[in-house]
This record gives sequence, C-alpha cells and structure tokens, in this order.
Amino acid sequence: MRIGELAARAGVSVRSLRYYEQRGLLASTRTPSGQRLYTEDDVDRVHFIQGLYAANLSSSTIVELLPCRDTPSTHNSDATLERMARERERITAQIDDLLRARDTLDRMTAGARAYRESLADPAPGADEDTAARNSSPPA
Repeated sequence: MRIGELAARAGVSVRSLRYYEQRGLLASTRTPSGQRLYTEDDVDRVHFIQGLYAANLSSSTIVELLPCRDTPSTHNSDATLERMARERERITAQIDDLLRARDTLDRMTAGARAYRESLADPAPGADEDTAARNSSPPA
C-alpha cells in the first residue's frame, strides 16, 4: 500500500510516517519512481509506535524497544522490560517534580490570598472621594 493509504488506515498523517522512516521506526520499499510502499503489518506497527508515543516515550527509546516486536526472544523481551522500567521511573520522577511544583504554587497562592484579604476594603465611594481630592486644585 502507498503512504496515503497507510496514513488513513493507521489514523496518522503522511508527515508522521515520513518522520517514522527518518527515525528508523518504519521502513518502506520504493517503486522505480520512488513512491513508498508498505505492508499490511505496517498498520499494526504504526499503532504500536503511536501507543509508545502516547506513553511519552521518545523516538530513540522506541527504536530500542522495537526488537522485542520485530524479533521476539527472551533476550529482547528482557531488554524491553528493563527499558520500560527505566522509562516508568523517569515518568514517576517527572510526576513527583510536578507535584512539588503544584504544592509550592498552592502555598504561594494561599499567601497571596491571605495578603489580599488583609488589605482593608475602603468604604464604598472612598476611592472616588480620594480621586476627586487628588485631582482638584487646593482652595
């Protein structure tokens, strides 16, 4: 199948497929005129790649995981499981950092709210009286 059909069937853009090829995630054969041709299996491969991207993995990490899919073996499975565990630890650390940042922002918001509440609200019309006194010339 041609690139447009693969893109439609896999639910991705043609540009994404070209990027996948550039990064070594997907391969095609070429017609004599240079058009890319893909196999039926490439639809599943693109879905697999999309799932890994959805897990916030980089293309270089995905390249490391593809041997488990392409040439299943105990060794490739073990390497994939180890790599996925490291990625999970990385994501967990990011979550922890975000939680700390949110907690800091919550504390700062509470402080700003307390400060705002400590400011005395002037009586209704007081701002207008002050503005009028400051703008009129002294008598």
